[in-house]
Amino acid sequence: MTPARILIVEDDFVVARDLRNQLQRLGYQIAGSTPRGEDAAELARSSRADLVLADIRLEGRMDGTAAAREIRRHCDIPVVFLTAYADDETLQRASLADPQGYLLKPFDESQLRTAVEIALHKHAFDRQLRASESRFAATLASIGDAVISIGSDGRIAYMNPSAECLTGVPAAQAEGRALGEVYRVGEDDTGVSLHAEPSLVLTDAGGRVIPIEQSASPLIDARGQVTGTVLVFRDLSARRAMEIALRQAQAELSRASGLLTMAEFAACVAHEISQPLAAIVTNASAGLNWLRRPEPVLAEVEQVLTSVHAEGTRAAGVVRGLHAIARKSGPELAAVDMKAAVEDVALMIRDDLKRHQVRIQLGPFAEAARVLGDRIQLQQVLMNLFRNGIEAISENADAGGLLTVRSALRAPGELTVSVSDSGAGIAQDHAERLFEAFFTTKKSGMGMGLAICRSIVEAHQGRIWAEPNAPRGTVISFTLPLTAT
Repeated sequence: MTPARILIVEDDFVVARDLRNQLQRLGYQIAGSTPRGEDAAELARSSRADLVLADIRLEGRMDGTAAAREIRRHCDIPVVFLTAYADDETLQRASLADPQGYLLKPFDESQLRTAVEIALHKHAFDRQLRASESRFAATLASIGDAVISIGSDGRIAYMNPSAECLTGVPAAQAEGRALGEVYRVGEDDTGVSLHAEPSLVLTDAGGRVIPIEQSASPLIDARGQVTGTVLVFRDLSARRAMEIALRQAQAELSRASGLLTMAEFAACVAHEISQPLAAIVTNASAGLNWLRRPEPVLAEVEQVLTSVHAEGTRAAGVVRGLHAIARKSGPELAAVDMKAAVEDVALMIRDDLKRHQVRIQLGPFAEAARVLGDRIQLQQVLMNLFRNGIEAISENADAGGLLTVRSALRAPGELTVSVSDSGAGIAQDHAERLFEAFFTTKKSGMGMGLAICRSIVEAHQGRIWAEPNAPRGTVISFTLPLTAT
């Protein structure tokens, strides 16, 4: 270990010479010596001294205390004062220079060694502490969460930049003030909450109201005493906006589901009753024509046939109206990222997954696969398939509870999306009718969900089918055309 280099600042030549000899006998190196306080700081820097021994009283315009302040300010080198005066006034003036120790004259070599070693050790410890505090401060300044440190008196001791930004109060103005003057928090009375417990809102210095969440931890010293509190809080504005957008998307999907179900039902009704209604109208018209001949038969029948004709015409108008609704629900085509669409729907049904204790595996997905379609309608297909899979799994408790969604490019210009469940599977004769309207294998169900899926997929120039999953369950797959770009 290299011996410490010590600078002597002493205007008494004899004392300086004796001090130099003592230090050399103790094994220290002499970095230099000067009788002038004015030269001490520059000499300490240029000589790369590790410690300065300085007399408090020096001849000239700068005494030892002033020289020590210059040394500490420019060189960060510890100073030990030499003095033959120990009165209160001298000690108080010297303490302002933040020395690492005092050595009262006269002293022996053991006292000198003790003072030097303690000063070197204390300075090294202080330097490590400052470096640790600097790293800690840099860490707190760089994190995204807002941090406020409060002393045991309830006053602010520290604020990081995030806390300054959220409260609208600079740290320099906040330090020393009561917490409540800067951090004004109350319960959110808007009725919008992200969690079951009440939300908190922070009112900043400009009057802006910010939804937040917070946590606090006590500061405990080495004796186990609480010396303060660290308060951590974060802005929930972005998360709240996402939650609101998600709820709106869920509402939009629900609305789209209702419209599509009605459209599918209207199409089925139109298919079933259009021909009978047309026959009624035709027969009624023919009957009226016969009755309006020059020699009509049974004039009383004319009124009945007129009524039949009117009712039939009205029914046909209702059917045409419902059929028009079905046509208007056709897809509005745009480029859709199916991976993102799958992830959005998976987020929307997370409560169903938790309730039925079903795990979901997303991927692998085809890279950069964008299809041409109506995002809302395609998400409705995914929603129906996800819920069918969840119901199939929940009815078969031993299946492992896994729902898997993946996509792949299996034909040029075509994306295949597959939804696999680990339920009991379906019988082969049922698989052929699975996508028929009103056909269902459930005790309570209208049989419209998969029929809607087929209508949407086919409207997008795709196809949909079901097949067994290995080792058990069902895989429902559908194809969609890729976008040209």
